Amino acid sequence: MVVARSVALFVVAALFEIGGAWLVWQGVREHRGWIWIGAGVIALGAYGFVATLQPDGEFGRILAAYGGVFVAGSIAWGMIADGYRPDRWDVTGALICLAGMAVIMYAPRNH
Repeated sequence: MVVARSVALFVVAALFEIGGAWLVWQGVREHRGWIWIGAGVIALGAYGFVATLQPDGEFGRILAAYGGVFVAGSIAWGMIADGYRPDRWDVTGALICLAGMAVIMYAPRNH
């Protein structure tokens, strides 16, 4: 149950961080305006809060592991929101990052 909660929190964090960055990008690069930018800043703040809810208390571990989720999530977001078509190397890299995340977060440790 702890692993399932942790994975769910990573997914929610990714939605807030990647979504927030995308909103800022849209506001600035696509000239959609300050409302989009403001919504992005709020989402990015929510990401920071969600990260604190992880069951593991090690900041460095959480953020390092989240990096793998961010990489894979960013590719998925680009596919859904912008029609991005990843090639096999994008997919391979994302899978490697997710494997790294799993090792960092869920490898057995003797505490």
